[in-house]
Amino acid sequence: MFNPKTFRILIFALIIGLIPFWSSCIDDLSTSPIDDSEITSDLVFEDPENFKRVLAKMYAGFAVTGQQGPAGMADIQGIDEGFSSYLRQYWVAQEIPTDEAVVSWSDPGLPSFNTQSWTPSNDFVMAMYSRIFYQITLSNEFIRHARERNEPEIQEYLAEARFLRALSYWHALDLYGGEVPFVTEDDPIGAFHPSPIGSERLFEYIESELLAIENDIAAPQNNQYGRADRAAVWMLLARLNLNAEVYIGESRWNEAVTYSRRVIDNGGYVLNESYEQLFRADNDQADGIIFAIPFDGNRTQTFGGTNFIIHAAVGGSMSASEFGITGGWEGHRVTPQFVDKFDEDNDGRALFHTDGQNREINNFGDFNDGYAVTKWRNVTSTGQPGSRTAFVDTDFPMFRLAEAYLIYAEATLRGGNGSSSTALELINEIRERAYGDTSGNISSADLTLDFVLDERARELYWEGHRRTDLIRYNYFTTSDYVWAWKGGSQDGSATSAHLNIYPIPSSEVNANPNLTQNPGY
Repeated sequence: MFNPKTFRILIFALIIGLIPFWSSCIDDLSTSPIDDSEITSDLVFEDPENFKRVLAKMYAGFAVTGQQGPAGMADIQGIDEGFSSYLRQYWVAQEIPTDEAVVSWSDPGLPSFNTQSWTPSNDFVMAMYSRIFYQITLSNEFIRHARERNEPEIQEYLAEARFLRALSYWHALDLYGGEVPFVTEDDPIGAFHPSPIGSERLFEYIESELLAIENDIAAPQNNQYGRADRAAVWMLLARLNLNAEVYIGESRWNEAVTYSRRVIDNGGYVLNESYEQLFRADNDQADGIIFAIPFDGNRTQTFGGTNFIIHAAVGGSMSASEFGITGGWEGHRVTPQFVDKFDEDNDGRALFHTDGQNREINNFGDFNDGYAVTKWRNVTSTGQPGSRTAFVDTDFPMFRLAEAYLIYAEATLRGGNGSSSTALELINEIRERAYGDTSGNISSADLTLDFVLDERARELYWEGHRRTDLIRYNYFTTSDYVWAWKGGSQDGSATSAHLNIYPIPSSEVNANPNLTQNPGY
């Protein structure tokens, strides 16, 4: 049973000790922990200073897994804490069921992501769901109290909290569909069974929240690094509208053009000169990152997030020291179908380790089957290792400028009111960075929807986009595009369309009579 009253007491008791582990990138949120005698939200929020402490917890919830790093006092139960990171779970859900990643580990429930064969009792399906609603519930409690205050600073925090809640509700809609439970700050405190509101109303709610805070949140690049601003709001609106046809059966290409263009024209961002620096230990200094989840080897110690992405990608003949870590976890590689999308000799984004690796995947349990990926490293752009080898300094770019270019181009091609010539210019700007010159530039005849999908793969791989992209193109489960081990066969095969969304965890359906399992499960 979902019990907000019990949850609100636990949340604010568990905040104790968290803040010292949050990244120094948002120093003014990294204040001393809340006193351990303050165990309910009513007491916590009597002190205006505690609003920034709780806001820090909300941001940290995307990075760390509990109240002490790297493990201990976990936020959610039912899965090993190391697996329970929000970003780790999101990466698994978005990447491993696609052509962009396979995993060699045999932890119960994990291999089924290689073959799109998960069930409602899958631990990873449950953990992602739990993470999302942990964040939403924490946000609701913060919003409930912040809306009663008049201090300008708290009102700024309120806008950020509403953005973070909208982001998690978008993840819920995208991953689990519209039949998830819906709870806001207006719901009563106490044990109750929340009901779903359906995809259309959930979509409208997310959109309305983002539009409501658009002018209240900090202007682009006027908030601290690692905190949301107006450009992050525009990016989420662009993503939401780009996928509207999937979510609500209604095309919203004009809106996707509008918000991506707003980022491009009004955000003040430029593409970073180096693609690789965007995924290095000093990427907090890179241009073009709109909203990032910060990580710091000393302050955000976790077995999830970018620490997971970097460690899990290293194995075989790879030198761990070149990645700024002491050793790899031998987990993830890519399928040959994904490698085929690159001009390996000329595209600087083709960051693969091939020495000792087989291009084909005969056994996804063998790390040497499949090319390894060298995109993410705990090393700076000047070659210096991060502050620690066990925990990385590399931040996760949730939104960046190149994605806005790609959204604009796709939405324009799909019928949105953008300019075809501008779309071509934007794509070629991305490719000029990748190739180092104009040799990779394309013509207007080359700019098709499938080309944009492949360009998204080349530019955004391993950043948590691929599942959503393939679903939007109707390639995720259909026979129109298959890859190694999709459907359980080495050559790949179609799977059932019901897998386009994940199941509601069976434990949740059993506990809440207002929930109905997603069709096909």
